[in-house]
Amino acid sequence: MIASLRESIEADAILYQPEDLRPYECDGLSAYRALPWLAVLPETIEEVQAVLRLCYAMGVPVVARGAGTGLSGGALPIENGVLLSLAKFNKLLEINVPNRTARVQPGVRNLAVSEAAARHGLYYAPDPSSQIACTIGGNVAENAGGVHCLKYGLTVHNILSLEMLAMDGERIRLGSGGPDGPGYDLMALMTGSEGLLGIIVEVTLKLLPLPQKAQTLLAAFDSVERAGDAVAAIIAAGLLPAGLEMMDNLAIRAAEDFVHAGYPVDAAAILLCEVDGLAEQAATDCERARAILWETGAREVRVAENEEQRKKFWAGRKAAFPAIGRLSPDYYCMDGTIPRRRLAEVLERIAQRAAEHGLPVANVFHAGDGNLHPLILYDANRPGELERTEQLGVEILKLCVDVGGTVTGEHGVGVEKINPMCFQFSPAELTQLHAIKRAFDAKGLLNPGKAVPSLHRCAEFGALHVRCGKLPHAELERF
Repeated sequence: MIASLRESIEADAILYQPEDLRPYECDGLSAYRALPWLAVLPETIEEVQAVLRLCYAMGVPVVARGAGTGLSGGALPIENGVLLSLAKFNKLLEINVPNRTARVQPGVRNLAVSEAAARHGLYYAPDPSSQIACTIGGNVAENAGGVHCLKYGLTVHNILSLEMLAMDGERIRLGSGGPDGPGYDLMALMTGSEGLLGIIVEVTLKLLPLPQKAQTLLAAFDSVERAGDAVAAIIAAGLLPAGLEMMDNLAIRAAEDFVHAGYPVDAAAILLCEVDGLAEQAATDCERARAILWETGAREVRVAENEEQRKKFWAGRKAAFPAIGRLSPDYYCMDGTIPRRRLAEVLERIAQRAAEHGLPVANVFHAGDGNLHPLILYDANRPGELERTEQLGVEILKLCVDVGGTVTGEHGVGVEKINPMCFQFSPAELTQLHAIKRAFDAKGLLNPGKAVPSLHRCAEFGALHVRCGKLPHAELERF
């Protein structure tokens, strides 16, 4: 295999020694690890095509990888497969100011797009907390969101076209330069497909004008339930904030110790609410939001006095995940979505489940669209603690589905949520998902074992749940 690869790729771009492969053994979800058989770092589309054609001919699985910031094990290598890193595809190819678009390679960092577009008064709206490091290709693969996705949408709402390679190396362009194109919306199908259908090699992004004014409010509450009620009240009033984020006390204290954002550390919960647009509209919406926050029981409402303070408020939220990492040797980040009206109820039930398992949970999430990110704190060095953590995580996702939500909002399924997928989808629906996979990847070589569980696995998972009276330890399915 190595000898064949060297015919198309430089020798130093092919990694096979264990010490060279170690950086690729996991993504941001570090609970699961595996070394790839080989890792390759191609630099051109032709080199990627050569890798794919060789693997297709030899029946070797391929797992694509961006920056490795994913949180569901979607880029987890497999021991008998090639890890295809797109790190060298890091060129911003074009910014088209009249059309407000950016054409980029998949390895371009999310934040780099807005930094390059800012001189033209433009920016790219999706802003995951990891935007300083995560890449556009990974964003498309996971349909990433961010703190401003409530108003401006997820990745799928902010891309116009993409170019991909099929497993046999065929080059395919999806989408168009306009808001719609003829035929099936295959680009939307690729967005969020977690590397199961093709390898993304170029993306055309939609850019937006920088808002004339943005104002951020920080509201403190004495109970998580009141904060949840305030979220529902803001949306019910017809306001559409650019961002509406919530943090509970454990997350508040961790972020404040880390960033010193000026958060009230004795509050049970805080809401960050940002409105933007024309100066007059932003001012009006800010006053409306402030009134609603007081009416729903906020004990304190602050409006950022200047741009520096506004950025500081958001810095605390965006640094919440690494801040939580200072409190515990390990944490397990969940990603479920629920109807907003059930927010207070679900948070209370998560707290109850956490207490039953004896595991602390910090809550940091996109409250405006009901996307929860419970962070379960644990120590993997303690026997059985990872298993209890996984058990609690699956129970949380089951709860999300039970109240009308879903097992993921933006992190993807990967390996982490492959068992909980069985709660949400029927055998007929899973059969259809597998049929779509076969239409794009007949040999099943792209990222096998991720995102879509087999019917056999779901049957086994359900039987164990019924027989044992609890959910089983999450195991990686071997392929």
